[in-house]
Amino acid sequence: MSTMAAADYEKTDIGTIQIAPEVIEVIAGLATIEVPGVAGMSGGFAGGIAELLGRKNLAKGVKVEVGQREAAVDVNIIIEFGNRIPEVAAEIQRNVKHAIESMTGLHVVEVNVHIHDVHFKTAAKPEEEETALQRVK
Repeated sequence: MSTMAAADYEKTDIGTIQIAPEVIEVIAGLATIEVPGVAGMSGGFAGGIAELLGRKNLAKGVKVEVGQREAAVDVNIIIEFGNRIPEVAAEIQRNVKHAIESMTGLHVVEVNVHIHDVHFKTAAKPEEEETALQRVK
C-alpha cells in the first residue's frame, strides 16, 4: 500500500478531495470478483489462506500504489478450473481499470494479475468412487 501526502490530493475552490489507498483497494477487489471465472482473492504466496468469493475483506489480495494522478494495481486471484486464464486476466484488467478510473478520476497505468491457485468445484472424488467399486465385487 502507498500513502499519500496532503499535497498529493486534488484541491478544489472549497477544500481538498482525499481518496485513501484502501478505498482504491476495495474498488479493485470488487471489480475483480465480479469477473466470471474468479473463484476468490488470495493474500499471495506469503499471505496464507485464500478467501473464496468472500466479501468480508474486499481489499485482500489487492495492492495499490497511488500517486497524484495515477494508480498502479496488483491483484492476486484464485481462478476457477476450466476457465481460460488469459481471457479472465484480461477481463480483470479491463474491469479494474474502468472501475477505478470512473469512480476516482485517477488514471490507471497498470493492472497486474497474479494467479495463485486453481479452485476445483467440489464433486465426488474419483478415488472415493474407485474404492467403493473395488469393495463391491
